[in-house]
Amino acid sequence: MSDTASFTIIKANYVATAVNSSQYPAGDLTEIAFIGRSNVGKSSLINSLCRYNGLARTSCTPGKTQTINYFSLTGKLPDESRLEFMLVDLPGYGYAKRAQTARANWSKFIEEYWLTSPRLKLVCQLIDLRHPPMESDCNVYRWLVAHGLTVQVVATKADKISKSHILKHSQEIYKGIDMLNLNPEGRVLPYSIVSGAGRNELLDVIKNILLK
Repeated sequence: MSDTASFTIIKANYVATAVNSSQYPAGDLTEIAFIGRSNVGKSSLINSLCRYNGLARTSCTPGKTQTINYFSLTGKLPDESRLEFMLVDLPGYGYAKRAQTARANWSKFIEEYWLTSPRLKLVCQLIDLRHPPMESDCNVYRWLVAHGLTVQVVATKADKISKSHILKHSQEIYKGIDMLNLNPEGRVLPYSIVSGAGRNELLDVIKNILLK
C-alpha cells in the first residue's frame, strides 16, 4: 500500500511514564491521547500509526498497561515542515476480571488526566469493529463528549471482517454510542494494522488538530 498521507511520522521516542499528575512530563507539546477497552489492539495500532514496532508494548494479557505512557512524535508535512506532538497511551478500560477497587482507581486516575492536562487536544477512542460497542465504550464516549473533549472514534481490527461488512459494523458503532445525538459532526474511522487502511485518514485528523 503506497503512503499518500499528507502527514507522516518520521520520529518517535518514549518520554515518560506517569501514575499521577506530578509525573506528567514538562513542556507545551500538544497531546493526542489513545484509549480503549483492554485488548482492543491499542498498542498495535499505535505501533502501526508510527511505523515503529517496538514503540508501544503489546500484550496478550488484557489490562496489562496500568500507567500513562508518553511518546514524543515528529511528523512531516508535504512542504517538509515539521510538527512535534506528544502521543499519550492510556490504560485500557473494562477488563472484567479487574477488581472493583482497581476499576475505581483507574477511573480517578484517568479522569484526573483528562480534566487537568491543558495540552490535551484530541482523544482517540478505540472500539473493536467486529462487535457492537459495549456499555463501557458508551460510558467513556459519553463522558468525554460531556466534558468538552474532542473525540475521534477509531474502529480497530477492520482486517478481521470482510470489506463488505465494514460500513455496516461502523454504523452499528455510530448508533450504539449515540454519536448522532452526542456529537453529530463525529465519525467512525475503521483501521486495519494489516493493510494500513485508515492510517492516512487518522494521520490527517491528528494533523488538523495540530494545525489549529
